[in-house]
Amino acid sequence: MAMSAPTTAAVSLPLRETLTSLPPLPASSKDLRSQTRNELLYSPNTPVLVALDDDPTGTQTCHDIAVLTSWSVPVLVSEFEQTTPGSGFFILTNSRALHPPAARELMIEICRNLKEAAEQAGKTFEVVLRGDSTLRGHFPLEPEAVEEVLGKSDAWVIAPFFLQGGRYTIDDIHYVAEGDTLVPAGETPFARDATFGFTSSHLADWVVEKSKGSITRDRIKGVSLVDIREGGPDKIGNILLDCAKGTVFIVNAATEEDIDIFVRGILTPSAQGRKFLFRSAAAFVSARLGISPIPPISARQLRMDPSVGGLIIAGSYVPKTTAQLKYLIAQSGDKLVTVELDVNKLLESEATREDELRRAIDKSTRYIYYPKDVLIMTSRDLVLGADERSSLDIGSVVAAALVSFLTRLDTKPRYVIAKGGITSSDMATKALHMKRAMIIGQAAAGVPLWQCDEPTSKWPGLPYVVFPGNVGGEDTLATVVERWRLPTPMNRC
Repeated sequence: MAMSAPTTAAVSLPLRETLTSLPPLPASSKDLRSQTRNELLYSPNTPVLVALDDDPTGTQTCHDIAVLTSWSVPVLVSEFEQTTPGSGFFILTNSRALHPPAARELMIEICRNLKEAAEQAGKTFEVVLRGDSTLRGHFPLEPEAVEEVLGKSDAWVIAPFFLQGGRYTIDDIHYVAEGDTLVPAGETPFARDATFGFTSSHLADWVVEKSKGSITRDRIKGVSLVDIREGGPDKIGNILLDCAKGTVFIVNAATEEDIDIFVRGILTPSAQGRKFLFRSAAAFVSARLGISPIPPISARQLRMDPSVGGLIIAGSYVPKTTAQLKYLIAQSGDKLVTVELDVNKLLESEATREDELRRAIDKSTRYIYYPKDVLIMTSRDLVLGADERSSLDIGSVVAAALVSFLTRLDTKPRYVIAKGGITSSDMATKALHMKRAMIIGQAAAGVPLWQCDEPTSKWPGLPYVVFPGNVGGEDTLATVVERWRLPTPMNRC
């Protein structure tokens, strides 16, 4: 089926002027988050929300909620039994690191297990596919796989807005804020991703493009900021109730209140039996659960050990990560020791890879104990394969090397910061052996902080920061590291 031509040209816009030109928010929007939470708490029939996260950064707006890295039926039964109605939990799928067939099979396996576990626990649930706010990921493959197991939804809802990352959806066009400019997502480096690239910024065109025309333009409907801000929850509820089965909704949002209003509008059709499947960024999950933001967690709250250094592991290659690492190194001076892993040597042979890892382990052990903070980073020249598949395979080799490093490191650091979605997923699951962690808050806006107290994990109680590759300003990583530096005992020789 041929794809439709783009319907709307997307151009860069001035950030402040654009936001101030939008329809005003209603006065009633300020208290909607707590209203949603109260309604969920006192509605025993509200389904449990299960967020299937294609990398661990989707936990970046939540706190006091569990994230699972395994999904056997007994594990899910236990989680359903201890999850109160109206609440939810995350499952870290890391499917963005997989080839499409493997991602599809994984989604089918998880949904089958969820269906069986919910029946055993006597619970109902609904699914959010938490994906990248810059539109990368397996779409529409993953929602199609979910529906294969759980049945057809009445509508799909696409909501990539994420304030902390500067992602806005206005007039159905998705933007990434770069400084004081709103840049159409299709014109950013994220759109040139070797595996998940795209060209369209208008989300209707993006849906058609990513579905290769199987989802036609006439099935896609935008929920405008006028609908949200002037019509309110009642208007949203009517739009969702009146839709034809199979509609794909695009949610426009420029503030968290926009998402709160939309979520309030979902509740009535959901109570009347309408079934929705959500593909969203992180902002939607916390709004749907009624989770209000809290300040970043401090070193004092975490009661970290001052006798050892912290550890930062960076595998992400997005330009923002590279800029943040450069700033961190420049600002830290002799408080930070940097160990760079040469990607070409990691790929060359097993022998050269082993030499690189031994050098990194020896140096890190020495300086963490010293104590100094240690940065382990891959060399910044991105090595690509001939196509999407080979590029993903190269990424897998580099990720495996980082896992091997942390697995073999014997000295427990004060904390671990993992930079990049795939990197942080692999560090949590394969190196630190986390099965269930609690999201205790954020290290900075949009930067989730986990803690796993399970005795089977590598270092129970370790503060673990899931630092997205594309979130924050140039100084955000350095700010977190500096904030978590503590007065230390006399340096050891």
